[in-house]
Amino acid sequence: MNRLAIRLPMFALAGLLAVAALPARALEPFNAEYTARYMGMEADGRMSLQPEDDSRWRYSLEVSNALADLSQVTVFEVDGDQWRPLSNRDTNKVLVKRSEKTATYDWNAGQARWSGDVKADRAGPIALQPGDLDALMVNLAIVRDLAAGTPMHYRMVDDGRVKELQYRNAGTETITIAGQSREATKVVGDDGRRETTAWIIDGMPVPARIVQKNRDGDALELTVKTLR
Repeated sequence: MNRLAIRLPMFALAGLLAVAALPARALEPFNAEYTARYMGMEADGRMSLQPEDDSRWRYSLEVSNALADLSQVTVFEVDGDQWRPLSNRDTNKVLVKRSEKTATYDWNAGQARWSGDVKADRAGPIALQPGDLDALMVNLAIVRDLAAGTPMHYRMVDDGRVKELQYRNAGTETITIAGQSREATKVVGDDGRRETTAWIIDGMPVPARIVQKNRDGDALELTVKTLR
């Protein structure tokens, strides 16, 4: 099953060349509920960012409907001007089939490794570089970098692979969020296997809407319903 660079287990959403992060104060806790569509069916989506201590944050994303129950949790730390992933747990249940993968980012050793339901050639190790993110953290990074006016170009170390991701500003559009019309900046990225489009509203810590389309026809849509 493909992965999401937002990211969900079946896509690669979310979504690095090292870019300086904004100071830690730019991170704000939030809980968001999304209306979602996956496998042609309506679904419920939930996204959350919460501090674990002064420097560590827990970022989670869940999508579920009658066919699938998908969950990703990333723990990362703020180290000076960078965000560094420490671990990621990726759980994917579709009908009766279940898989779980765990990533460990060891910055002292400079390596990332994967365990659980992974192929031998995806277990790592992969050498880490300053600025590397996992796929789920790309959601936060594109909001940060659009606001800062810095390039949305990322080196993503995820699922036993390294990918370079480039997002471009595709102008502004008016979208409907929670029954209200809002102006959003549309950003688009394509890694050759899938196209991800995100709509970012000024002052909102995560994309207000995300659409990801895989070359094989799978698609995921998320639209913010509530944010607190």
